[in-house]
Amino acid sequence: MSEKLFNPLEVWFIVGSQHLYGPEALEQVAADARQVAAALDESPQIPIKVQFRPIVTTPDEIHRTCIEANSAENCVGLIAWMHTFSPARMWIAGLTQLKKPLLQLHTQFNRDIPWDTIDMDYMNLHQTAHGGREFGFIGARLRMPRKVVVGHWQDKATLAGIDVWARAASAWHDLHGAKIARFGDNMREVAVTEGNKVSAQVEFGFAVNGYGVGDLVEHVNAASAKQIDDIIAEYKDAYVVAHDLSADGKMHYALRDAAAIEVGLRSFLTDGGFKGFTTTFENLHGLKQLPGLAVQRLMADGYGFGAEGDWKTAALLRAMKVMDQGLAGGTSFMEDYTYHFDPNGMKVLGAHMLEICPSIANGRPTLEVHPLGIGGKADPVRLVFDAPAGPGLNASLIDLGDRFRLLVNTVETVTPDAPLPRLPVARALWKPHPDLKIAAAAWILAGGAHHTGFSQALTVEHLQDFAEMAKTEFVLIDEQTTLFDFKKELRWNDLYYHMTALSGW
Repeated sequence: MSEKLFNPLEVWFIVGSQHLYGPEALEQVAADARQVAAALDESPQIPIKVQFRPIVTTPDEIHRTCIEANSAENCVGLIAWMHTFSPARMWIAGLTQLKKPLLQLHTQFNRDIPWDTIDMDYMNLHQTAHGGREFGFIGARLRMPRKVVVGHWQDKATLAGIDVWARAASAWHDLHGAKIARFGDNMREVAVTEGNKVSAQVEFGFAVNGYGVGDLVEHVNAASAKQIDDIIAEYKDAYVVAHDLSADGKMHYALRDAAAIEVGLRSFLTDGGFKGFTTTFENLHGLKQLPGLAVQRLMADGYGFGAEGDWKTAALLRAMKVMDQGLAGGTSFMEDYTYHFDPNGMKVLGAHMLEICPSIANGRPTLEVHPLGIGGKADPVRLVFDAPAGPGLNASLIDLGDRFRLLVNTVETVTPDAPLPRLPVARALWKPHPDLKIAAAAWILAGGAHHTGFSQALTVEHLQDFAEMAKTEFVLIDEQTTLFDFKKELRWNDLYYHMTALSGW
C-alpha cells in the first residue's frame, strides 16, 4: 500500500456475484477483485486506503458486510462493483441498513473485448454492463444517495472520480462527532448566520456549543513568555514582519498580544477536541484585540472558522479543509465585500476584517498591524496578501427552515487591476460565473450568505458528492446559469423537498 493522506481511514471494496456461475468462475471473480482493489490502493491518485473485502454472493453476506461497515470506526464508505450479474434483491437488506457513503464503480476487469477469442465463458464472467444496471436499479428503487463512476479501473479519469468521492467521504466522516466552539453569540440581529443547531447535528453530525469569551481569556492569560517567544519565532520564519512589529518596534507589544491569543486559542481548541470555531467582534470582553492572526494560522492548520458567530460556515470550511488535503491551492473563510462595476470587467473583491487563510496567499504574506475601526479594541495584527489568479469557487451552507441548502458559485480569480496599498487585509479578486450580474442575482434569489468557503483547490464535484452524502440540496451557479432556468430550479427544489418531507423518503 502506498502512503495515504487520510491514514488510518479506509474505504471497503466489495464485489457482487452469485453462485449460478459455479466455483471456478467465483474464484476468478475473487482473484480479479483482489487485483483491482490492490491497484486502487496502490494508486497515487486515490488518497485513502482501499480495503478488499471477500466477494458477496448471498443476502446474508451482503447484509453482514453493510452492518460491519457501519460499525467500523475507520471505514468512511463502500465501493461496490458488480463483476458479474448479482441479483439486486439480495442487496435490499444490506443497502437499507447501510449508513456509510456508497460509490458504484461501473467497470470491468478487461478493458478491451478480445475479438478473436471471446466466447460465452468470457461473456458470463464479464457482465458489468448489465450487472451494474441491476445494482443501479435497486439503488434507484431505494432512493439511495450514491455516486456512479463509469470507466476502466486503470483509467486516470476513473481514478479521479474515485479520488473526489473518497475526499468527500472522508470529510463526511470527519464531521460526524465534530465539535464547533462558538465564542460569544451570533452577530446581533443578523439572520443568515443563525440556524437550527439541532437540525444541523441530525443532518451533518457536528455539534455546536457556545462558550463565554472568558473561557478563552483564561487560556490566553495562561500563555507563558516562552510560548509567546516560540510563536513569534515562527512568525519571523514564515512571514515578512513589518518593522513596527519587530522586537524594537513601537507596536511589538501588539504582536505579543496576538501571539498570546494564538497560544490560548490553540490550547482551548486542543483541550476540547474542537475542529472549528467562531468569533465575533461584539463579544471581545477580556481580549486585547480581535483574534485575527491566530484565526488565519489556525485555518491554515485545518480548523474550520466562521466570523460573527457563523457556525454553519465554520463546519462547512472544516469539511472543505479535509477534502483539499494534498491538493494544489488553498481554502479559506471568505466574504463578498465590495464590487467593481466597470462594464468592461465586473469583479468582486472578497476579504474580511482580518480572517482570511494564508493557504490562498500568492507568495509570502506580510505581517502587519492596523486599526480595525469597529469592536472598540486595540489595533489587531493580521497577515496581508493577495490570492493568486486561477479558477476557484465559493460555497455557502444556509438553513432554510425545512432543509439546508449548499450553494456554490464557480469563479475565476484574477490579479487586481492596480496595487491596494491602503487596504490592510488579505483579499481575493474574482470574476463570478457566468458574470457578476447573473451570479449576484442568483445568489440572492437562493438565499446565499455573505460568508462563504472559498477554495482554489476543490472543484464543484467535491461539493456535489458531499451534498449527496448529506442528502442536502445542492444548487450551482456556473457558466451555464441563466436566471430564467435558475428560478425554475429553485421552485422545483422547493416542491421536491416539500414532497419528500411529506412522504418520508
